[in-house]
Amino acid sequence: MNPRALVLFSGGQDSATCLAWALARYDHVETIGFDYGQRHRIELTCRERFRQQVVATPFQWRGALGQDHLLDMSVLGSISDTAMTDERAIAFAENGLPNTFVPARNLLFFQFAAAVAYRRGLEVLVGGMCETDYSGYPDCRDNTLKALQVAMSLGLDSPMVVETPLMWLDKAQTWAMAQDLGGSALVDLVRRDTHTCYLGDRVHEHEWGFGCGECPACQLRAQGYRTYREAKP
Repeated sequence: MNPRALVLFSGGQDSATCLAWALARYDHVETIGFDYGQRHRIELTCRERFRQQVVATPFQWRGALGQDHLLDMSVLGSISDTAMTDERAIAFAENGLPNTFVPARNLLFFQFAAAVAYRRGLEVLVGGMCETDYSGYPDCRDNTLKALQVAMSLGLDSPMVVETPLMWLDKAQTWAMAQDLGGSALVDLVRRDTHTCYLGDRVHEHEWGFGCGECPACQLRAQGYRTYREAKP
């Protein structure tokens, strides 16, 4: 039997590409999002529009899309004290990590996702974490997520598989994956209807999408898009 999957879908480029990847791979795919008081809360609006557009576009795998789940994780934002949850300049902290790092965010997200997946009979959790183009977040590392997979499976006494299809890809390769999965229609959908900018800017439109153009997330997305277009004009 083909496993059923739950995608951690924020509304950003990486998780949107992972959603398409999962839809092309599994017979039934649900999504889960988290409202944790993020500064770029506009991503929650984008994630709903992206889901709607996936259904409205004739992708051959769109029929696999199932229910969405949105969890209130505001307590995480209230204890985080980061540039992702407070109005402050983005900078590096004394420990060398950017102050956009929300401690334990992915650890908590996966555990809550596992609880929903267990109840819904979903065996696979899919996340857009990446060690190639990332901001140094320790909870995005492959070893972290492998350890988490073991802990969750033991704690639930049921196999819980964690898939991270972008783990060893850079942003240009992520754009190329979208192209391979859904052609220019999916690339345009990701460009137009996902959100990655840390500052929540949906005013300024660039060739790679909306954003301030200056924050680390925008810079990674922009550079990746330029490299992708140079390879696949």
